[in-house]
Amino acid sequence: MSKKSVIARNLKRQRMVAKFLAKREELKAAGDYVGLQKLPRNSSPNRVQSRCTQTGKARGVYKKFGLCRNQFRILALDGKIPGMTKASW
Repeated sequence: MSKKSVIARNLKRQRMVAKFLAKREELKAAGDYVGLQKLPRNSSPNRVQSRCTQTGKARGVYKKFGLCRNQFRILALDGKIPGMTKASW
């Protein structure tokens, strides 16, 4: 489990990206790169890290499910992810 402060920091970045999305697109379309540099650094979508929704872990996260590989495996074996079955051939 990640530290609460790291998870909170990432959520803050997500909110900031959503807040400045329209302005960022407008500046990009106009080609105003100086104006883009004046925006807050955390408003860039590249700074948001994909994290597990249950544990906050940053590595091995499947974007489609929003879960790290460990939690994904546990939930899939319990049958809590619809349509997911263990492979056997």
